[in-house]
Amino acid sequence: MISENVQLKQYNTFGIEAKASRFASFSSVSELKELLASKRENEALMILGGGSNVLFTQDFDGLILKNNILGFELNEISENTVYVTSGAGENWHSFVLKTIDTGLCGLENLSLIPGNVGASPMQNIGAYGREIKDVFHQLEAYHIPTGEIHTFSNADCKFGYRESVFKNEFKGQYIILNVTFQLSRNCELNTSYGAIEEQLATMGITQPTLKNVSDAVIAIRSSKLPNPAELGNAGSFFKNPVVSFDVLQSIQKDYPTVPNYPAGENDVKLAAGWLIEKAGWKGKVIDNYGVHKLQALVLVNYGGATGNQIFNLSTQILDDVYTKFGVRLEREVNIV
Repeated sequence: MISENVQLKQYNTFGIEAKASRFASFSSVSELKELLASKRENEALMILGGGSNVLFTQDFDGLILKNNILGFELNEISENTVYVTSGAGENWHSFVLKTIDTGLCGLENLSLIPGNVGASPMQNIGAYGREIKDVFHQLEAYHIPTGEIHTFSNADCKFGYRESVFKNEFKGQYIILNVTFQLSRNCELNTSYGAIEEQLATMGITQPTLKNVSDAVIAIRSSKLPNPAELGNAGSFFKNPVVSFDVLQSIQKDYPTVPNYPAGENDVKLAAGWLIEKAGWKGKVIDNYGVHKLQALVLVNYGGATGNQIFNLSTQILDDVYTKFGVRLEREVNIV
């Protein structure tokens, strides 16, 4: 059933007040087909998941369909390898915890990332040395123009840093229905990235289990990132930029210890949060919005801010970082 003039505040983690001209949710392919058949000619269409990677800067004059497809299915491939298929509408963190409870390794470093499963391959989400592409097997997606269901392999998705084919050449053409991951019962835990080992030591753990690593990641993220249920935000607002060695060397003249990571033969990845902090934005509050005091990558809505205010703040940050470092940051959040 399609509702009209629906308030979207509860459907986006920024807590921005905006309205959709028409809004409905679907829990199956048949419901999706029925709703798409009700789409008006030339009517704008938006598919919404967990609402954790979107900033509404205006009302949406069109039809928003919220993906609520659920499901959790195991397919044993070998003694150690298991394909796990999840409905696109499942909450990502709940899904990760379910795989851990089942004794399956591969997603533990991605604990507590906000959003739903369907968005994970679109963004190629990543954290603490792991990206979706490392464990992704395939997905099924509904092709809007033809009504066909197509299967995409890892290679088909053309994963990049926070990128996939669904954000580029196929943007707006597909609705992800389910995602299958290749996980393992033979755990090779990755604790070397970030502060995981330090956190495990704080927890008094010397021989970590799968759940220990997940708990450590949850503790680290909780200590640095605001809970969207308590403070409006969309997680990391900016991508970490990839720059040439020449740009790095230019920055190192004034900042010899600038954090940097290899990103190919001639490039390095810089920490966007570090750049934003050095540009003087970390913890800055403007009226009822600003930059989080513990993580400069996160823009926050303290209550009642508009999407345009958040967007304009991000523009000021982009301009200041470029002026100071000669580095152009990109927004990671989808702007509507």
